[in-house]
Amino acid sequence: MPTPSPGDPRLVRLSLNQKTTDRWSVAEAVAGCVRAGLPAIGLWREPVQAIGVPAAARLVADAGLRVSSLCRGGFLTAAEPAARRRALDDNRRAVDEAAGLGAACLVMVVGGLPEGSRDLAGARDRMAEGIAELAPYAAECGVRLALEPMHPIFCADRGVLSTLGQALDLAERFPAEQVGVVVDTFHVWWDPDVHAQIRRARGRIASFQVCDWITPLPPDALLSRGMMGDGHVDFPLLRRAVEAAGYDGDVEVEIFNADVWAADPDAVVATLARRYVTHVLPDRPAG
Repeated sequence: MPTPSPGDPRLVRLSLNQKTTDRWSVAEAVAGCVRAGLPAIGLWREPVQAIGVPAAARLVADAGLRVSSLCRGGFLTAAEPAARRRALDDNRRAVDEAAGLGAACLVMVVGGLPEGSRDLAGARDRMAEGIAELAPYAAECGVRLALEPMHPIFCADRGVLSTLGQALDLAERFPAEQVGVVVDTFHVWWDPDVHAQIRRARGRIASFQVCDWITPLPPDALLSRGMMGDGHVDFPLLRRAVEAAGYDGDVEVEIFNADVWAADPDAVVATLARRYVTHVLPDRPAG
């Protein structure tokens, strides 16, 4: 099918997560969204820090875009006191950055096991304590923390929250406007309980991210996210579920993939716009 043109009403909720076009600076990613007619962008802290929050916020505002998320906060599982203090300080800076950008949420990749540790229960307890310490500060700043459950293959090094149910168990300790959850198709598609948990998440879904699960996995599992339609995820089923749970925010395409990163970024954005229309929006999966 042809690439949707700017102004196509089907693109009204589509957001480019900056990591999908990893080579682009904030200015380049904003300009790319404008060329493609995407109304929103998910920013990452490192490229934002490279130009400063005020400059990034001006670029987004001048382009008429909204910030669907800021990635990322988290990594709150350190056991050593000084490391925990550094992590909490960095997360407060992340909250400040999200507030300055007017981001809809700050995505929290909560962290894995500290080096050499096998104490998973302890890591989860420390992570929860960190969220409890940060949530009031985020609320004061008008920032919503968005807990991202991650596929179990990342439990050791990135995310000790492995299911949407676990993320909700923690989020529900706080007001919904303070702490929500991310529904990322890559991380949750496999979970036999995911639809019940999405229903449970009504009012808690802070971000809906899409990309595909491809096989065989590459040697670096972190780079195993595929373009929608290249793998195994039933996107319309999950999209309908989050919408039935009351989510009407942006749909953010976030892809970590060496081939995608090596391709021309404008071509990547055109492809994701087509795939969004053909694989995420329809009532039935394409193909």
